[in-house]
Amino acid sequence: MSSIAEQYMTPIKTLMKSKEYREFAKLLLKYKNYPRYKNTTINFLDYKFEVVDARSFIFQIKHLFANSLYEFETKSKHPLIYDIGANVGLSLLYFNKKYPGCKIKAFEADPDIADVLERNVVNNSIENVEIINKAAWINNKGVEFVKDNADGGSIYGKGKKVKVESVRLKDLIKTEKKIDLIKMNVEGAEVDLIKDCKDVLHIVQSMYIEYHSFPKQNQELNVVLSILSKNGFRYYIQNVNTSRIHPSIDELKKSEMDMQLHIYAYKV
Repeated sequence: MSSIAEQYMTPIKTLMKSKEYREFAKLLLKYKNYPRYKNTTINFLDYKFEVVDARSFIFQIKHLFANSLYEFETKSKHPLIYDIGANVGLSLLYFNKKYPGCKIKAFEADPDIADVLERNVVNNSIENVEIINKAAWINNKGVEFVKDNADGGSIYGKGKKVKVESVRLKDLIKTEKKIDLIKMNVEGAEVDLIKDCKDVLHIVQSMYIEYHSFPKQNQELNVVLSILSKNGFRYYIQNVNTSRIHPSIDELKKSEMDMQLHIYAYKV
């Protein structure tokens, strides 16, 4: 068990050593009172991003660049990455810098955010990106989607729904010989996608899946993990939402999500 001093000192050491963490802390302080869901421009390191929500973007900096949330192992000089839920493109910059020579297929369901994404890719010279302004889904018929003007748009969201174009993810995966990483952050649609793709995931080497569970829906984490195991993956799980101090009783508060997890899946 780590000492109390280590518990306090570890974040301080991280702050001192990591340029990206210091940048996150500086921007968080600068934009702490900035209105949510309002377009602005943020300078990050040597890059300039148009963002739709400053707070969510700044925390993406922490997760991606300070914590390396999407890092994976590959021996390929040109790894193929499917970025499902690319938002305004910070993840594309991370992949481009971490894996020079990578090829990225970036999916963004929200047409307004996809426009911002395209501008950020061009303005920041992010290379080898194909932007697909459609929802990755289980068919090509389109799907109803709730926009949130940040990074939480969802087919399971609450509010006014709009019909967006979709593309069946399984059909695209079938056209590839190998995919080095599928990053999937789709606010609840991940279960449907994994179930539909269960017969083609054997060509995928690594996956990052953000799993979401909503109070009035069946929990299907066991289904996701079973499909990953059958396709030869090992997995590691981290809890994202630590706000439920007493989970057996605070579910009564009926929060929008009752579970949110990072699932790292990889072949060994």
